[in-house]
Amino acid sequence: MVDTIVLLLSPSLYEIHEPDKFTPMGTPYRFKQNPTQAELRNGIYKPRLTLEKRMGVNGCVENTLKIELSVPKLLFGNNFNELRYKDIPPVIKKLQDVLHAMGVSVSKTALADAPVLAIHYSKNMLFTDGSTPYHYINKIKESWVPAALDVNQTDYRNSGHSYKLHCNAYELAFYDKIHDLEKAQRSSKRAIEKDNELQLNLLGTIRRKRKYEVLRMELRLNKRQKIKALFAQLGIKAPLTFSKLCKPAIAKKVLLHYMDTLAQKRTPLLNYTSTNSKALLSELIINNSDLPPKQIFQLYGLKHALDIMTPRELRVLFKHHNMRSWNRLISEAGRIKAPRVQNVFDVLRVHLEKFKALRIY
Repeated sequence: MVDTIVLLLSPSLYEIHEPDKFTPMGTPYRFKQNPTQAELRNGIYKPRLTLEKRMGVNGCVENTLKIELSVPKLLFGNNFNELRYKDIPPVIKKLQDVLHAMGVSVSKTALADAPVLAIHYSKNMLFTDGSTPYHYINKIKESWVPAALDVNQTDYRNSGHSYKLHCNAYELAFYDKIHDLEKAQRSSKRAIEKDNELQLNLLGTIRRKRKYEVLRMELRLNKRQKIKALFAQLGIKAPLTFSKLCKPAIAKKVLLHYMDTLAQKRTPLLNYTSTNSKALLSELIINNSDLPPKQIFQLYGLKHALDIMTPRELRVLFKHHNMRSWNRLISEAGRIKAPRVQNVFDVLRVHLEKFKALRIY
């Protein structure tokens, strides 16, 4: 589903009829208008607006209007509930009305066809079987993500309740959505989600539900060039406009792509769960009888290292060594035979395959 989206309008597509609602941002060419915390606490959601002279999508410098909003928060007042494609026309109408109240006139057609600068695709995965987001996040972080996603920063926060992979063009985040809302109740600065004040009223409803857990997967495509490159890679042919990029089929395809990438980069070596060193060595030999002793011992050592450190920590530890040897070891670890255990990525993939919009009430 789509969550946050950033639109950019050229001067011919909007009219400012109440300029006093905008606040200068330190330069003569930049003004903003954002929702206040008081408005959010009272259930009033508004997009973030920025008026500035900048390069438009047509390559010309012009006075643009940037509109950043969470689409489900605009329509539902929260982003636990997820959009369906039939919700887009009501979203566009409501956005038009809210913008008018903010002193900006824009037609529905201009909004529907507005160029997209950034878009966040997400899926809220509901678990009622007693499993927790913490369990899945700890399994996800076992993937060899730096090699897979060209990541230059990782963030493993909140005692394991969130995990974020980051680079300049995009972010991939997994986090416990209910835990994040509870964090926001104590301090909005401690939460991952923006504008959580708007949905704090949901905590009472959620707490009355038994065995109710929500893991959120969110892909934040923060550059228009990244959206184009990813779509070309996945064979997605769609204009980069508001109405065309809000299709659940596109969200499903891009999220499955990243989920599968992570799944492929989790070594089967982690399926060995024996805590007895002798038993582990015996199991490695029995399951991989075609491998020479040297390689068995390398894998045996790697498994023990993975029991105490994450793949990223190990990679950093060996950063001054020959990376070709490291990559060869990781490649070999990805091809070994291992006991079949429940694969958490299979469980998460089921949620993405179904891609049913979550509604909490």
